Amino acid sequence: MKWNDIWYSNHPLSFALAPLSWLFCGVVTIRRYAYKWQLLRSHRATVPVIIAGNITVGGTGKTPLVIWLAKFLKQNGYHPAIVSRGYKGQATTWPQIVRADSDPYIVGDEAILLAKYSHCPVAVAPKRLLAIDALLTHYDCDVIISDDGLQHYAMQRDIEIAVIDDIKRYGNRFCLPAGPLREPLGRLKEIDFLMTKGAALSHEFSMRYEVKPLQNIAHEHLTQPLDKLRGQQVHAVAGIGHPERFFNRLRDYGLKVTPHIFPDHYFYKKADIDFDDNHPVIMTEKDAVKCQRIADKRHWFLPIEAHISTTIFGQRLLEKLK
Repeated sequence: MKWNDIWYSNHPLSFALAPLSWLFCGVVTIRRYAYKWQLLRSHRATVPVIIAGNITVGGTGKTPLVIWLAKFLKQNGYHPAIVSRGYKGQATTWPQIVRADSDPYIVGDEAILLAKYSHCPVAVAPKRLLAIDALLTHYDCDVIISDDGLQHYAMQRDIEIAVIDDIKRYGNRFCLPAGPLREPLGRLKEIDFLMTKGAALSHEFSMRYEVKPLQNIAHEHLTQPLDKLRGQQVHAVAGIGHPERFFNRLRDYGLKVTPHIFPDHYFYKKADIDFDDNHPVIMTEKDAVKCQRIADKRHWFLPIEAHISTTIFGQRLLEKLK
């Protein structure tokens, strides 16, 4: 049984784990106030810091939001830079400056996407403060955007944005291990902006995804509309937090999907994506950055782009930043 089956249902095991959940809530709350009351050391950057994170385990769409934030701030005269943890990156020294052609095995997969689409300086390190120092040393940036790090309280922040899955929301509302919450739900009251993928409540902002044409992994100049594969059998590969959302997106376009689920941030081998037929193989772009060396003409990725209201959310963000 998977943890998601427990966290996003009224499974009896979640109630059995409730005492551990209460203990976890207590520990994380004490830790947060220890930083707030300066019992533990935190550091402030010389420029404003914006954090796009979440209070649940798993992916909620932070990376597309960070890319949107970087582009929006550039359009409004800022010079943003981005920091991330570089999750699953195997670098022996930190921080690492990331380019679009960096090795995902060294710096992590999400960092490659941030560098490729934001066109901003990007640095990664398990201790994000080191990444911030590197960016401020080598680049002329006046605002830092952190991809995740809402619970990284050693890094002081000026604006917090929590990203929420509009379908899964907060699951059974228990903290780990009984539920998916990294912090108690009351933490949301202190966060500046709540952003949902899709439908938003009255106090939230909505982020929708635009599906772009499929792009071939082995031959980047080759593209095709997703509609072109309507009615065809395809292999769908996903090593992300919630793969069913990706599979359902393909099904919504009329594709006949054979799903292949891998762990989040999985590093692929050729055998993982080499099937005994000629059906197209479609994956997320986060997966694709790790498959460029092993892909052939059958392999495609589905680019997506976040869209957020500039007149509502964008203006409030600028007001808060000023």
